[in-house]
Amino acid sequence: MTTETKAVLNVAKRETLGKKVKAMRRAGTVPANIYGRHVESLAVQVQFDELRSLLRHHNRNDILYVQVDGEERPTFMRDIQRNPVSDKILHIDFLQISLTEKVRMEVPIHIVGKAPAVETYGGILTHPSTEVMVEALPLDIPNMLEIDVSGLTEIGQTLHASDLVAPEGVTIIHPDATLVRVDLPAAERAEETEAAAEAAEGEEGAAPAAEGEAAPAAEGDKKDE
Repeated sequence: MTTETKAVLNVAKRETLGKKVKAMRRAGTVPANIYGRHVESLAVQVQFDELRSLLRHHNRNDILYVQVDGEERPTFMRDIQRNPVSDKILHIDFLQISLTEKVRMEVPIHIVGKAPAVETYGGILTHPSTEVMVEALPLDIPNMLEIDVSGLTEIGQTLHASDLVAPEGVTIIHPDATLVRVDLPAAERAEETEAAAEAAEGEEGAAPAAEGEAAPAAEGDKKDE
């Protein structure tokens, strides 16, 4: 569930736009925007050190109360752009929400337990999906959902989003999504693929009809009666 500590971030309206934001970043300020349904988009700025400190204790599924001009706005952090080399935050969007309206969000999946098929057969746990889409009121959005793999005893078994135990008030949007699967080790998968390819080649090269066995006549080859 969302953290019990109320996350508050002070921001200021921003007039610096376009290429001029580079100088702003050098001065330790991060450009940002607030947007949302029925909300006019607002350009704001936040001190880098304050934002970095907040991100150490809160994640994207925590409600962040942004304060601007004395007004407190409940938001979620969205589209955090970072420098690919230094990982420094370049820009951040805040999605303003209503605490009384349901939202849809991606929630990370946390695997618990050990799959017996891994130890018994050398299987490999793969994760086709590491997140699941849920719908709930903002205060009910969980930070993560756990899925127990201790029931995976055979190669090929899977767990789906429908196997998650969602908290009350939280709906899984795509229950058929595969979250965890037990696969063969890579070497054995390669052997199976090679064997299947050889079998297919054998079928393509099958011998023609035996000698002396008549082939069906085409319509034009029929004798006149």
